[in-house]
Amino acid sequence: MRNSFISHASTATVVFLLLLLSTTCKAHLSSTFYDQNCPNGLSTIRNAIRTAVSRERRMAASLIRLHFHDCFVQSCDASILLEDGERNAVQNKGSARGYEVIDSAKAQVEKICPGVVSCADILAVAARDASVAVGGPSWSVKLGRRDSTTASSSLAEQELPRFTDGLDSLISRFATKGLSARDMVALSGSHTLGQAQCSSFRGRIYNNASDIDVGFASTRKRRCPATTGKPGDSNLAPLDLVTPNSFDNNYFKNLLRKKGLLQSDQILFSGGSTDSIVSEYSRSPATFKSDFASAMIKMGDIRPLTGSAGQIRRICSAIN
Repeated sequence: MRNSFISHASTATVVFLLLLLSTTCKAHLSSTFYDQNCPNGLSTIRNAIRTAVSRERRMAASLIRLHFHDCFVQSCDASILLEDGERNAVQNKGSARGYEVIDSAKAQVEKICPGVVSCADILAVAARDASVAVGGPSWSVKLGRRDSTTASSSLAEQELPRFTDGLDSLISRFATKGLSARDMVALSGSHTLGQAQCSSFRGRIYNNASDIDVGFASTRKRRCPATTGKPGDSNLAPLDLVTPNSFDNNYFKNLLRKKGLLQSDQILFSGGSTDSIVSEYSRSPATFKSDFASAMIKMGDIRPLTGSAGQIRRICSAIN
């Protein structure tokens, strides 16, 4: 009888420990992660982002893109902020920006909570606050990420989408991160903000294809030379020609009119499987904003470093 009791007790203990371990492993991120050890951290980040966007509206797009490009390589781990590595990838070099804004927010947070808030979490919060600053949706940012100690330009070039990608390639890239085709279209809607360099859309406006509005192409050609190496190579054009500094659904309306600036934009409405999603978002800004927020939350969950993994960088551009 005594042996039986011990056996049952031992089994119960093992089950309890397994359940505890399982719960611990799943309890990765929480929106209340800093409530006790850095209660003013999020408001400090928000103020820093508001200040940056008020100085330059385009910065909102840059910060959202920076978080996206961070999450798609390794994980949402601030690896893109390290000076050597992902910054030098083709998809980032000369176009990724906003590093100084994150550095400033980090420095301000360090003054009140040294060594507590990760750069990865600051990136995630900055993207949300940037969206709100230009009329976009808000969402609850889950926190508790830690920062990577490595970064790879070759991995970034392999995993980040390219402006020349076809629809199947885009869907596949997002699927490998646990994101659906609908998530992909919603996240692409962040191109309602920001600008792109001539080199990224030159091929589209000069190829005389049937998927681009003739007048739109002609307008873009005025500041984008047909050949490389001439003045104007780095000239910018708005991704959304209607309201480039406001978060709305005009991006999708532009696609219906064959006025997507990048090939990877217009491919979302080109007779393929995502046409219906683009059409839906063009009719319903509320649906787009809701889906965008949900997709940003899902993207923020891509393989986060938690617990004892990684580190909390004191300076975002360098490991401790």
